[in-house]
Amino acid sequence: MSQKAPAITTAKQLATFRESAWFKLVWIVPTAIVLVFATGVAAQLFRSREAGLNFLTTYPGEAHLPEWAPVGFPAWLAWQHGINALLMVFVIKSGWQIRTTQRPALYFTRNNIGILRSKRAPKKISINLWLHIVTDTLWVLNGIVFYVLLFVTAQWTRIVPISWDVVPNALSAGIQYASLNWPTEDGWVNYNSLQLLTYFTIVFIVAPLSILTGLRMSPSWPQNATWLNKAFPIEVARAMHFPLMLAFAGFIVVHVALVLATGALRNLNHMYAASDATNWLGFWIFVASVVVMAGAWLALKPISLRLIASTMGKVTRN
Repeated sequence: MSQKAPAITTAKQLATFRESAWFKLVWIVPTAIVLVFATGVAAQLFRSREAGLNFLTTYPGEAHLPEWAPVGFPAWLAWQHGINALLMVFVIKSGWQIRTTQRPALYFTRNNIGILRSKRAPKKISINLWLHIVTDTLWVLNGIVFYVLLFVTAQWTRIVPISWDVVPNALSAGIQYASLNWPTEDGWVNYNSLQLLTYFTIVFIVAPLSILTGLRMSPSWPQNATWLNKAFPIEVARAMHFPLMLAFAGFIVVHVALVLATGALRNLNHMYAASDATNWLGFWIFVASVVVMAGAWLALKPISLRLIASTMGKVTRN
């Protein structure tokens, strides 16, 4: 019996592991590694052929901007970037907590007064959902300012495709990245086309869809709008919202990795100091922003969330 017990325990553990979401990594990770390796080999083979060299020469990786396109990054964009990064940390954190926390530490019911007054009684929600809604709201407000300034200052030309040659140039940039012979670029003047399409997708597709699906799942969505609910079922919103969050998370990981790997000091100056210099100013601003993020992360514990949330409504344990 003593020899069989460990075997039974191990079998149960394996069965439990197979049923968990982590089991998918057993085949996802090796498959991803093989695909990355195969893509790199294919890119190298393509570059070694005359047709490949001709393609990369014709399409070096970036599309030309109009002559009136702005050069460089204004200070407002650096501030917007920093605020967006801070808010996105807590949007993703609270979203993950909503998905994984079975029993929240606290619950919140908003005050039904002022501009938020509604005919229906406010619903009680988890403190994680409250944090998600608050940070989402701030993120959306920051995004509205970003959209307005983006088009007023013509910075939109840097992240919106304005010619079809952006497509082959994006393919060219992708081949260069995959072959580990990365495209020569100057982000201060012009992004490569793969960056451009990525930023366009995040800013004008992923972000609006995240907002729309989040609104559909929120307590403020009109429940009596039958035709609207049929046109956009909540099940569709739920199926889309989490993958959209993963898209943001994946973008952030790749974005940060490339910033640090392709000239960290200059890139950080572009993003945080609105400067094209190669010095340590942007780096230290970046470090300060990370310290602020870490401090806010540590500070947002249930006790502090209770204090903040109680200014907007009633906080209870159940």
